[in-house]
Amino acid sequence: MQKMQENTVASELINFLNASPTAFHAVEEAKKRLRNAGYEQVSERQDWNLEAGKRYFFTRNHSTIVVFAIGNKFEAGNGFYIVGAHTDSPCLKLKPVSKVTKGGYLKVGVQTYGSGLWHTWFDRDLTVAGRVIIKEEKDGSVSYSHRLVRIEEPIMRVPTIAIHLDRNVNSDGFKVNTETQLLPVLATSIKTELNKAFAESDPLKSEETLADGKKSDKVMIKSKHHSLVLEMIANQIGCKVDDICDFELQVCDTQPSVIAGAAKEFIFSGRLDNLCSSFCSLKALIDATSSESDLKDESGVRMVALFDHEEVGSNSAQGAGSPVMLDALSRITSSFDSDSKLLPKAIQLSYLVSADMAHALHPNYMVHCLIVN
Repeated sequence: MQKMQENTVASELINFLNASPTAFHAVEEAKKRLRNAGYEQVSERQDWNLEAGKRYFFTRNHSTIVVFAIGNKFEAGNGFYIVGAHTDSPCLKLKPVSKVTKGGYLKVGVQTYGSGLWHTWFDRDLTVAGRVIIKEEKDGSVSYSHRLVRIEEPIMRVPTIAIHLDRNVNSDGFKVNTETQLLPVLATSIKTELNKAFAESDPLKSEETLADGKKSDKVMIKSKHHSLVLEMIANQIGCKVDDICDFELQVCDTQPSVIAGAAKEFIFSGRLDNLCSSFCSLKALIDATSSESDLKDESGVRMVALFDHEEVGSNSAQGAGSPVMLDALSRITSSFDSDSKLLPKAIQLSYLVSADMAHALHPNYMVHCLIVN
């Protein structure tokens, strides 16, 4: 029975990992699980009408999520019991201008995010995922919406140079110039040449310059990124290329996370730091608040906060260094009593567990592990 339960939890983790190639997708997956468990979403842009015994969550930037369950016996000034983790992982992100053409190849300009092992990104089947900002026009008004996108099939690769051209790589080590050698190859430029006639007759040519002399948004986005990338994104989310205003995409490995090993005792996956802690804390909170009786005798607030941008210092509007946690504690406390003196008291009665991945023993680097531990 215990083994079956462990396998079930591991399978849930695998599903969470495979649904979360980016921080945006991780938050979206968390929202689905929370809604299925009866949690209600609230917005930071609106007033909160919170009730004891109820469960809520809110997001910031669609990449950070704060979840909380208020005990039935909660009073303003009581403490918060918090687990904090993060949704982001080291990766390659597309540059604001990612269009690179060299040597007859279309390449994608990327920048390193966080402290990654960049040599591991070579010779992998890669794709892109993230969020896209779409311009929508309806009844004469214009609005902008956020869409998640994920291209499932491998569309690019960072190829390693052949051993014949780098004879000393095994003795000197594999050294990567992240600006010139870590660019994924998207396609050859032959197709572009074949379609040149069509491109030259593109009706957008007549729209390149607006009345004030500036380029249109349509031309700007096409000048920054390869048309192939824009077309794939548009097809994936069901919009026109001209509707795409901007995007925040990252490079992803198409190889799925799996339970593996000869004895099926390992999890082979990227992004375990820190989607593993994100999953565990989220599951623990949901399991601990799944029935109405779970909060019956609770006098505090059970909370999970999954932050973005931990890998780059947390100092963003949605990072752990932002006011998002203090804002949450303040708004929850003030929803029950407006006395400003109660928040400092609540903070002193609270505790937060910072849940992040730690290093285990590596059988191939025993000396290194012993020194670190």
